[in-house]
Order: sequence, then structure tokens, then C-alpha cells
Amino acid sequence: MTNPRRAPATVRRPCLIVAGPTASGKSALALDVAERFGGVVVNADSMQVYRELRLVTARPSASDEARAPHRLYGCMDGREACSAGRWVNMAAHEIRAAWDADRLPVVAGGTGMYIQGLVDGLSPIPDVPAEVRAEALRLHAELGGAGFRRKLAALDPETARRLPDGDTQRLIRAWEVTVHTGRPFSQWRDEPRRPVLPEARFATIVLTPPRDRLYAAIDRRFAWMVDHGALDEARALMDLDLDPALPVMKALGVPELAACLSGEVALEDAVARAQKVSRNYAKRQLSWLRTQVKPDLLIDAQYSESFREEIFSFVRRFLLTTGA
Repeated sequence: MTNPRRAPATVRRPCLIVAGPTASGKSALALDVAERFGGVVVNADSMQVYRELRLVTARPSASDEARAPHRLYGCMDGREACSAGRWVNMAAHEIRAAWDADRLPVVAGGTGMYIQGLVDGLSPIPDVPAEVRAEALRLHAELGGAGFRRKLAALDPETARRLPDGDTQRLIRAWEVTVHTGRPFSQWRDEPRRPVLPEARFATIVLTPPRDRLYAAIDRRFAWMVDHGALDEARALMDLDLDPALPVMKALGVPELAACLSGEVALEDAVARAQKVSRNYAKRQLSWLRTQVKPDLLIDAQYSESFREEIFSFVRRFLLTTGA
């Protein structure tokens, strides 16, 4: 492995990205690479940042975390909302810390906005005060998705037209930025992006398993989660009495398990619904990966040990490239 910290100033520093849909094996791939090449795994999953949902979000286990350093997993309270801008800044800090420790940063996740922001940079949107965000959450809870989108349409018709009623996080983000800055969010999005890590050179490994196998893996994994305590985790989250518009309350499986806990549906039906929602999400992830990402290494399968040497060989070549 090259030494990122002691490289000449003209040499850009390596950062590996491992992307894929949910249940594709990207966490295991990232861990194997980090363990083999002295790396640090940096989370790029928008739900795995929340400490309340280790099991339901399929965060790495304690034994996995003991094999290699992991960062930005369970690092935020569910009462907070993690935006792409906030995550990118946290990730940039962890990546630079990995370089300073002579380690390879391995960014692993399937949240497209996070990965895109890290690689392509961010629009120069100012930070939004906590009180403005709190008002956005309150208003959304009062009006519901459709009513909130109509209110946003009066301020930013372009964004309101682009987003569906159910895209709670993006609707709230657009409203709070527009209200705080006095300028439509759509105009901020059109601003040139500012690089976050100009000293980085990225290589991306993408997993795109066949849908039938991916969907079967999703179904098996959620059933396993329920057998191993997912209901208890959801119950503990419900006991916090959080605003239902918060991102953590929208995590895959949480609304369905909450409906079961409230007696609205039977457990069997809740599991089936959560599995379907997860499959639909994976379908959207696959579409984004195939249209928005140009991988340096594409694996059209779920990760398994049979791909390990091919991936290790790719990483070795990447690290030997100077990037000057």
C-alpha cells in the first residue's frame, strides 16, 4: 500500500468508494478491503448514522467493527436530521483523519446524494439554524406531505413540482433553505458545486446483483432481523416519541414495525410490507447506480469471497497509481 500521508504534495490521496443497493454485501466488501489494506470504513448510508437503529439498518456488528476501524456509524441522535451537506463535511473530516493515520479511507454505502456530494462537491447552500429546521418539521407534521408541498410550491414551484408528496426529507430541506435564505432551493442547486476534497482521487467499486437474487437476500435479511430483535429496537424508538417527520422514523422497516406494535397489522403482514418497501428501494438504488455512477470496477453480483482476489488486485493497482 502507498503511504497517503507521506506522498509528495503533487500526488492526490486515494479514497475508495464501495457502493451498491441494500443487501448487496457492500459492508462485507468494505471490511475485507479495510482489513487487508489497513483501511478505515466510513459510512455513507443515511440511516446507519443513527444510533437507535443498529439492527434494523443492518449496521456492522461489534465483531466486524473490531476487525477494522469504522466511522460515522451510529454517530447521531435520532432527534437530528442528517443532510447530505452535513454528512459530506463529517466524511471529509474522517477521510483526512484516515490519511493522517496512514490508512486508506473506504467509503461504504448506498445513499446516492451522499456519494455524489463527496465526489462532485456541494452547492454553496448556507447552514440552516436549528430553529428554522424545527419549524419545518412542525409544519410538515401539521400539514402532511401534500399540504406541505403545496406550501413549498408558493415559494419554490420548481422544487415542489419535482418532488413527490412522500419525499419528506427533501421537501423539508427545500422549505428550510428557501425560508432561511429568501432564495428558492432550486436556484441554490443550480450553483456550481464546490469541491470538498480537492486533494482526493477516487476509485469506485459498484455491486449490482441480479434483481431476483438481491430481492431474495433482502427478504431473508429482514426476516432474520425480526427473529433477532427488530421489534424491540422499533419499540424503543417509538418510546422516544420523536417527530414522525424525522428521517430516523422513515428508515426501511420502521413504519411497518411501528404499525405492528400499535396493533394496526399482524406481524406477518408488517414483515411482508417491509420487505416490499425494501425491494422497491433497492430497485431505485440500482437505477441510480446504473445511470449516475461510472464505476472503476463493476461486480454484477452480490459480494462473496470468490470476488476477493479480483477486488484486492484492483485496489493494489489503484494504490500504485500516483494520481499526479
